[in-house]
Amino acid sequence: MKVLANDGISKSGIEALEKGGFEVITTKVAQEQVANFINNNDVTVLLVRSATKVRKDIIDACPGLKVIGRGGVGMDNIDVEYARANGKQVINTPASSSESVAELVFAHLFSGVRFLHDANRNMPLEGDSNFDGLKKAYANGIELRGKTIGIIGFGRIGQAVAKMALGLGMKVIAADKFVSKAEIKVDFYNGQFINVDIITEPLEDVFKHSDFITLHVPAQDGYVIDAAELAQMKDNVGIVNCARGGVINEVALIEALDNNKVLFAGLDVFENEPTPEIKILMHPKISLTPHIGAATLEAQDRIGTELAEQIIGLLK
Repeated sequence: MKVLANDGISKSGIEALEKGGFEVITTKVAQEQVANFINNNDVTVLLVRSATKVRKDIIDACPGLKVIGRGGVGMDNIDVEYARANGKQVINTPASSSESVAELVFAHLFSGVRFLHDANRNMPLEGDSNFDGLKKAYANGIELRGKTIGIIGFGRIGQAVAKMALGLGMKVIAADKFVSKAEIKVDFYNGQFINVDIITEPLEDVFKHSDFITLHVPAQDGYVIDAAELAQMKDNVGIVNCARGGVINEVALIEALDNNKVLFAGLDVFENEPTPEIKILMHPKISLTPHIGAATLEAQDRIGTELAEQIIGLLK
């Protein structure tokens, strides 16, 4: 049986699949050619990440396709219920990338509170001619320790963020419609650990009390954070979105950054991917990454191996 990993797969995933008797194809097929490629090559399993969309047209056109796999958590690029109703197995790897995304959240937080995103732009340009001026410009950093982080969406990734925040000495509050409380286990290098119980709060309270806010929610029909929500927040709040583009109104965010309501933003995802708005890309108060939350070697190894195990379990 053949597996098309259209958005790539780790070497460990390929090896596990091949050991299980599958042929793995890693050719990148254009979106409009995916269905034809699947049918012409007798592909049984289609694996995607965020780039390839698996909508009704592909599902209808590929009767021989048995499994659709998403390397990662969110499956908003797959018509999941329709696929399952048409006899396809749909799988994902919800636990594999949590730590990687959580670490990127803190990369953006550290960047924001110490102006690293802007300093890294300006030091190459002015570091030799305006060193003292830049030193003064970036002298008012703040610490994360002791501050309150509000986590919107308290699933696996949100809880991984909570674990890191607790390790830094932050106060953690969270909001989630489906999670009332969670026990966060903070492990230390020498085998010791602590457990911290966190009871989720109404979203409005998270907006009101947080020094920093990070989103970990699936794609939404509307904005989670719009002008009205920004108005509820503390002055000089920091906001990070490593979840999905479109959960923050970027126009309202820029306005809040410009009027100093928001101290900084860290964005890994955007309303218009893969062509984010120039105002977002050029803004001096926004730390930017190109949707790389799960893009660590360790996470990709875990994703590939977990997908392989699920596929082998389903089809062998």
